Parts: sequence; structure tokens; C-alpha cells
Amino acid sequence: MLFSRKLLPWAPCPRQSQAQALLHRLFCAFYPTNLDDDDPPFTRIPESLPRSPTPPPPKPRDQPAKISPDEPVYSELPFDFRYSYSETDPAWKPIGFREPTRFSPFGPGRLDRPWDGVAATAARAEGNREDVYDGASCRDEVLGEVLSEVEVAELVERYRHSDCSRQINLGKGGVTHNMLDDIHNHWRRAEAVRIKCLGVATLDMDNICFHLEDKTGGRIIYRSINILILYRGRNYDPKQRPVIPLMLWKPLAPIYPKVVQNVAEGLTFEETKEMRNRGLHSPPLMKLTRNGVYVNVVDKVREAFKTSEVVRLDCSHTGTSDCKKIGVKLRDLVPCIPILFKDEQIILWRGKRDQEDSVSAHCISRPQ
Repeated sequence: MLFSRKLLPWAPCPRQSQAQALLHRLFCAFYPTNLDDDDPPFTRIPESLPRSPTPPPPKPRDQPAKISPDEPVYSELPFDFRYSYSETDPAWKPIGFREPTRFSPFGPGRLDRPWDGVAATAARAEGNREDVYDGASCRDEVLGEVLSEVEVAELVERYRHSDCSRQINLGKGGVTHNMLDDIHNHWRRAEAVRIKCLGVATLDMDNICFHLEDKTGGRIIYRSINILILYRGRNYDPKQRPVIPLMLWKPLAPIYPKVVQNVAEGLTFEETKEMRNRGLHSPPLMKLTRNGVYVNVVDKVREAFKTSEVVRLDCSHTGTSDCKKIGVKLRDLVPCIPILFKDEQIILWRGKRDQEDSVSAHCISRPQ
């Protein structure tokens, strides 16, 4: 029996049509008839990858502009270089160093001088070359005539106030080497500079004043507790200022002998132990704050030693390093003998009456 195509239409199966399409795509992928066809899932991989474009030649870098000219290899300052002039003493002999002595804080090629951790030898006069400050005569020429009372009062009124723009802060490091350059920079545009002193260095203000005048060539015309005004002089010429090479980093402090001995000189071990216990259990004479003003500490300790044999100072907020520095300074200024540094407490012993004259020479050293 025959059926007509109209009565029985033959419709293709959807699954069969999909299979045929997939076969067609695979056939075209392996045997492409038209290379322009692009089928992303079955794109033909080219035999050779295109070469990447050659990068352009690098442009020459611009040389950085120099902020300051090259520093000289020598300096004509007539004193030996130190990090701090007021807080170090040539009599203190270190027993070791915390860094190699070949590393100079002035940097390579900046200053051709050996650095032994404490000082650098100054360049002396050679031939016709003269030092910047030729003794007291050169300094007197720069200072000129003595200022009158009216001139001093005018300068003091101009620079003594706290809002003065010409101010330098002097901290526990004392009179440092780089501070000298800061002072001369202020003197370029001002006749005087205001110096505010804080920290351990204020225990001996006379020492600070001496080194400021000795190292800068100026004169202190005003002193009030911890405020100083340093005058540059009538004949000061900024163009003739000394060349001061700057220290690029702070050198590590050398290692000094211990300040406190196990047994104090003139006492036995039991007596030393008893003195320490008495000091720890006694009320503190005064409480010192961090970066405070200690100008009256020496006088108060001396007054306390008239009635007491042992004195305790509370330095719980000053730090261990500053605590030891305070004890060393009091040992030389009072004089007295530090017998204990514990929990940021300083215990001082006045020494025996017959030894008071020799106490200042006891254990010449620096804190570690």
C-alpha cells in the first residue's frame, strides 16, 4: 500500500539534526574549506606565532639636580668633631665600640677623617692656611664692641618670647655637631637665636653655655632657667661662616665601664646592701619627668645630703638610658656615689666625710 508524501510527511528528529550539525562543525574544523571562517571553540592554531613588536630603546634618564654642592673633604674647624660636645668628655675612656670604626657618620667621601667612635681629629693649620677662629683674637673681632644695655634689652625683647621663629630646641643630646650648622643658618637672617634646653643636659647649664660660645664664636646675652639667647656679633659675615660638614646619622654610643660597682668604695658588701635597702624604702626626694627641666636638681641633692646619707630620685618616666645619664652627671656635679639603678630609681650615697674630696674622681666612666 502506497502512501502519498502529503499524507505522511517525514519530519527530521531534533536529536538527529543536532548530531548532523556537530559532525559538520568537526569536519570543517579538521578540513577547512574556507580559511576565513572563524569558529571560536574550534579555531585553528597557526603554525608560527606572530612576533612581538621590538620595544623602543630606553630614553636616557634625567640626572637629579643637586640640592647642595659637594661638601669639602676637609674642614677648618679648630676643634675635634664629636656627636655631642656638652655630653662627652675626653677623660671617659671606652672599653669597646658597638659599630666598626671604619664607618664614619659623615658618609663616604664626605670627610676624610678617621672616626674612632668618640671623636674625629680636627685639621690643623698647614702652611699659610689659617683656622676659622684664630683663637680669642678672631672671636673678639667678630663680636666687636660690647653691646650696650639698651641694645641687649632690645634683642632680648625680640627673641625671648615662645613664639619666636628663630628658635632651636636643645634636647638630651646637648650641644650636638649638626646644631652648630643650624645656629649659623639662623644667623644668616637674624642677629640672635633663641635656644630652649630640655632633658638631661639642663643639669649643667654652665657647661651648655660654655660649649655654645666656644664652638659657635657667639656670646650669650640672656639666660633664664632653660632659655638662652645667643648673639652672633657685630661684625659677623654670613659669607665668611665656617664650613661645617653634617653628620648623616647618629653614631652608636661606645661601651663604657659600669657606673655602679658591686661594692661601693669605702663600704663592705653588707654595708652597701644595707645602703641600697635604705634608699629603696626611703621617700623620693623628687620625681623627674621625661625631657623636663633639671636645673635645680643638683642644689636639692646637695641640700638633702646635709641631713640624709642616702637619697632616692624617682625617674620612672624618664627611661633607663636617661636615668643612668642623670646619675653620672650627679656623681660629678654634687659630688656623690651612685650605688643602685633599679626600676628607674636612682639611689645616691653621699660618701664618707673624709672621702668627699675624692668622690668626684670615683669610677670615671659613662653609662652603658
